[in-house]
Amino acid sequence: MTNAVPTAYARTVHGSGPGLLLAHGAGGGIDANYGPIMKGLAAQHTVVGVDYPGSGHTPTTPTPLQLDLMADQLVAAADAEGLDTFALCGYSLGGPVAIRAAVRHPQRVTALILSATFARVDTRTDLAAAIWHQLYNTGQHFLLAQYLTQLTVSAPLLNSLTPAQVRAAAEQTAAAIPPGTGAQVDLVRRADVRDDLAAITAPTLVVVTTADTLIPATLQYDLAAAIPGAQTAELPTGHLPFLEQPNHWLEIITGFLSRQRDQR
Repeated sequence: MTNAVPTAYARTVHGSGPGLLLAHGAGGGIDANYGPIMKGLAAQHTVVGVDYPGSGHTPTTPTPLQLDLMADQLVAAADAEGLDTFALCGYSLGGPVAIRAAVRHPQRVTALILSATFARVDTRTDLAAAIWHQLYNTGQHFLLAQYLTQLTVSAPLLNSLTPAQVRAAAEQTAAAIPPGTGAQVDLVRRADVRDDLAAITAPTLVVVTTADTLIPATLQYDLAAAIPGAQTAELPTGHLPFLEQPNHWLEIITGFLSRQRDQR
């Protein structure tokens, strides 16, 4: 008996030009994580992103998420849009997804950009993800939103807000938590692409969010050090560059992609 072909993930497509595939973070989505910079990315690229099960318009799945399938679903979206080659941009959990795609399809990847991400979480981040998972599964979504605000927003930005503003933001976040959050955070805790890193052949940029308390900068620098020839760029934000400094994040991404095109 053959396994059923999995339903394609819902995809988002914008712009025209060279291909650029986007992989989002846990508890997020393409619009949530890349919406603030999408117009800038699409100005010179055909941007294609997929939402993981339980995010966006992709239904949840009863089975645990697997990096290989997620990576192949991302590349399948490029196939559906007629993109033979493409750059890959992975944010947070999207980093391991993009890394796995780059290793499984090396001849098709022109560049790899990894932001606020990891090859394997450390004990501290695993504990943070465990609490995140438990708060989600027990339905304590407002408390979870408060916890994530404290964990993902840099201290300067958080301290610029009043407690009432923080509460209002947490209420908004709680209402938007996608149903696939539990499965996606579970994958954060299981994902391990350390053995993939030496096989990456694409020019790579690791964007280090230097004020990140969820994925500390040390994990991000360790990732960069293990990828042959990887460059780094520092972004002085917490874990949400699209919230704190979207224009700077966009400039770093598009600048790297432009340099790679000029060198080809």
